[in-house]
Amino acid sequence: MAGEIPDLHAQVRTGTGKGAARQARRNGDVPGIVYGGGTDPLPINIPFNELLKKLKQGRFLATLYNMKVEGHDDVRVICRNVQRDVVKDLPTHVDFMRLKRTTKINLFIPVVITGEDSAPGLRRGGVLNLVRPEVELVVTAGDIPESIELDITGLDIGDSATISGAQLPAGTKPTIDRDFVIATISAPSGLASQDDEDEAEAPAADEVPTTDAADEDATEE
Repeated sequence: MAGEIPDLHAQVRTGTGKGAARQARRNGDVPGIVYGGGTDPLPINIPFNELLKKLKQGRFLATLYNMKVEGHDDVRVICRNVQRDVVKDLPTHVDFMRLKRTTKINLFIPVVITGEDSAPGLRRGGVLNLVRPEVELVVTAGDIPESIELDITGLDIGDSATISGAQLPAGTKPTIDRDFVIATISAPSGLASQDDEDEAEAPAADEVPTTDAADEDATEE
């Protein structure tokens, strides 16, 4: 489960519109907005270096933050959008949504595979294919899991592991209402190639030698 909620520091942005946003960028900040939670939107600036560091850490859009803005109460937020420069791919604006601990949100949560040492298919040289490295779940804002575990113990070559076999934290559920595949174990490439060759060498049904009528007549003579 998720641990301590990390802090995210910001300052109130004075002024709104493109002019104020451009000034913020010249000062080394990234402009943003905090909305939702039954409170008026709050324009903010976030230090560029701090934001870039968190973006590089990964899972920025799936992490709950404790936003600290001077003169305002701390509030839990989650980023809903990061606008980037089309050329430099650097952040130019961020949108955050205020959350209560009980708020339900959709997030993509990473999948962690367990039981690989106990999967017969892998011991026989099979290849694990992670079809869905992340799964979109409905989660509670105050209890966001860092990952979900999927046990593949007992899986052989050709078998699949579905969402029904994953250990989902209490209060979470998939956004897809069916038992979809997360991982499979396929045959190693060498074995698959040999199977293809065997099939190619096997005579087709209409190629199986049969006794020709002329041969039968010759035999009778």
